[in-house]
Amino acid sequence: MALATTNYLTPTGREEAWRFTPLNRLGGLHDSSVSLNDRISLTYQSLPSGVEISEVNASDLPSIATTDDQVNLRVRETVTQVLRLKIANNAELTEPIFLNRKVVGMAPEASRVLIHAGINSHATIVVENTGDAIIAEEIEIKLEAGANLRFITLQEWDSKAVHVARHHAILEKDSTFTSYVVTVGGSVVRILPTVEYRGPGTSADLCGLYFATDGQHLEHRVHVEHAVPNAKSRVNYKGALNGISARSVWIGDVFIKAAAQGTDTYELNRNLLLSDGARADSVPNLEIETGDIVGAGHASTTGRFDDEQLFYLSSRGIPAEEARRLVIRGFFAEIVSKLHLADVEERIMNRIDLELATVNS
Repeated sequence: MALATTNYLTPTGREEAWRFTPLNRLGGLHDSSVSLNDRISLTYQSLPSGVEISEVNASDLPSIATTDDQVNLRVRETVTQVLRLKIANNAELTEPIFLNRKVVGMAPEASRVLIHAGINSHATIVVENTGDAIIAEEIEIKLEAGANLRFITLQEWDSKAVHVARHHAILEKDSTFTSYVVTVGGSVVRILPTVEYRGPGTSADLCGLYFATDGQHLEHRVHVEHAVPNAKSRVNYKGALNGISARSVWIGDVFIKAAAQGTDTYELNRNLLLSDGARADSVPNLEIETGDIVGAGHASTTGRFDDEQLFYLSSRGIPAEEARRLVIRGFFAEIVSKLHLADVEERIMNRIDLELATVNS
């Protein structure tokens, strides 16, 4: 166990980056006076040829990205061993790599992971989070030239879990990064998916879904930084909220620097409110320093059920609750179907069905 010593200010909630977050529910992850366990809790069953996993001294593996996030800084100062996953150059992996985390116990912990996708490699990595945990996490992802990586994280936590994480991807020339963030559990989940472009011809597609019920606070803050010419990004997050105290926060920041001519970007967030009292905060932002771009746009919608959809289903003899379930499945299907993992897709949909039934019972 290590005690934080860095001289940075503990967030108070008045800072823009923290004003939506319930700090009193973070289990001390943001508080430098609270100790964190230094532990690697991710496990795996088997690895295909061309993939290596090792534990490396943190002092020998400095972070590849800058940050001013207080929880992220705490992770870096606490962790002594980093889990490093390396995909060999030109590796063509036909099956996904599964990393599993099931935490039982509520001692706050810190975890740091580095994923390195070699030149022209193709792979899918799935991170599964279950159990009750209080965890601060940093996952750094480096895509070398021509790499193609699908990165899926599943937050299927139990009801008491607290998860604060940053997923930072660095994209070299002609690489393609696709991220899926699925959050359907936990008490408080705050995830920062961020992308940094370092070479032209790169592309990032960031997708996410979340389902918040009574007492849950689910927060996703996306930041995409275009700093090189001729790069593309798409952001598409969907959320549903059911329960009087269900809460979600989505922040989408896209920054197009002056050198990023030819940028093509669009971000979208849609929220479906299923009950009175549920609240979804959605803030898309664009900052553009050059007019020489292909396109840049954003959209955000928050609303209730489409009554016409429900009427259509009800008129065909489908009970009201079953109609609601079908509409929600349809709402999420666009993203869930892209996972291309049948067992995972059905598991996520079943979890959403369960949460919906629990609140409505």
